[in-house]
Amino acid sequence: MKTLFIFFVLMNLDQLLKTGRCTETQDQILSITPKTQEQVDILKNVSTQYETALWQPVSPQYIKEENEVHLFVPANSSETVKDLLQKHAITHRVLLANTNELIEMQTRNDSTDPRSSSTFYERYHSLEDIYHWINRTQQDNPNMVKAILIGSSYEKRPLYVLKLSVNNRPNKKAMWIDCGIHAREWISHAFCLWFVQNSLSFYKLNQDITRILDNMDVYILPVMNPDGYQYTWTTNRMWRKNRSVSKSSNCIGVDLNRNFDANWCTEGASDEPCTEIYCGAFPESEPESQAVANFLRSHKDSVQFYLSIHSYSQMLLFPYSCTLDEAENHKDLLEMAQEAAQAIRRYYRNTYKYGSGAKTIYLAPGGSDDWAYNLGIKYSFTFELQDRGRYGFLLPPSLISRACNEALIAVKTIALKVIEKTQAPTSHP
Repeated sequence: MKTLFIFFVLMNLDQLLKTGRCTETQDQILSITPKTQEQVDILKNVSTQYETALWQPVSPQYIKEENEVHLFVPANSSETVKDLLQKHAITHRVLLANTNELIEMQTRNDSTDPRSSSTFYERYHSLEDIYHWINRTQQDNPNMVKAILIGSSYEKRPLYVLKLSVNNRPNKKAMWIDCGIHAREWISHAFCLWFVQNSLSFYKLNQDITRILDNMDVYILPVMNPDGYQYTWTTNRMWRKNRSVSKSSNCIGVDLNRNFDANWCTEGASDEPCTEIYCGAFPESEPESQAVANFLRSHKDSVQFYLSIHSYSQMLLFPYSCTLDEAENHKDLLEMAQEAAQAIRRYYRNTYKYGSGAKTIYLAPGGSDDWAYNLGIKYSFTFELQDRGRYGFLLPPSLISRACNEALIAVKTIALKVIEKTQAPTSHP
């Protein structure tokens, strides 16, 4: 008995040293579905007045009756929040009870070199690791990969785009993929690495990859929000925004996906710096969004397909998110998204919702896909990857492969349709 007690103490001491807290009470994710407007108002108050973080929806203004809410509750607020919910007869269930263990699992890594580990792409990687991967990928594939510095973040970290190109055919079209606009959505960054690796490995071996790369250059931005991403590794795993300092507030950060000039800062965004959907001082006020916008403006004649990768909720979205109006080519976009969702369903037996952003989720002005669409990139999409809330932003490494393969087949499906609609494909002997 004495030996068992000592073992328990040592285990908790080890956990305390690793995470800064004991295992008796962990941070949790609660699932709550408000049934009345009074319960909605109480939940809005809980999400703003207590040390919590909304996972779903992203902002209190989106909380509605009969809509499920996913709420991150840190250990030091758990008892207070649960007592308040009980007091007002608001039922809840614990969606994730072992949040701290999942975070530790995500950051545990045995390899930083993709050439020395077969599981490199089935792990999450720090910002330093990703920068190393960018350099290594360019060095190992000089005829296919070029790293382009398009700008720097608020804290002066570089923003690198990888250009995948297999030929110098004149007037060649292109596609764009950005990942990690929201810092806590780690599966997004993982997908950009996965996509590059898959493209390089299967060119000339896989018919779809070969056709895409023969007909389009591909620009990939693996980390659009490097400051925020770094912060999720060092300080706060739940951080969403960038890390810019507001002149009018002590609160940090702008939601980069509310900072583009597409019905900027209207309903669905906020001009309050302390909110998760703060739109910034003006459109493209942030160096990260400005760098992306400048690059796409200079390549608008070639880029035909824009894609921004997010998580979670399993959705394939397209413009508009900033208005309930339909895009001019709504029918084409809907057909492409439907075909991509059907491909995921057919090959992986998983279901993705699809539709215009505003009607499928909610109004979200200032988004990058709407801005790209208005720039003239008529095939613009946002993918929300796995899952639907079982793990949320803490998707375990064991599910990276499946999540990325689902997204990959959707990307290939839409890219091939874009090629079909915009140009005659390269003929093969």
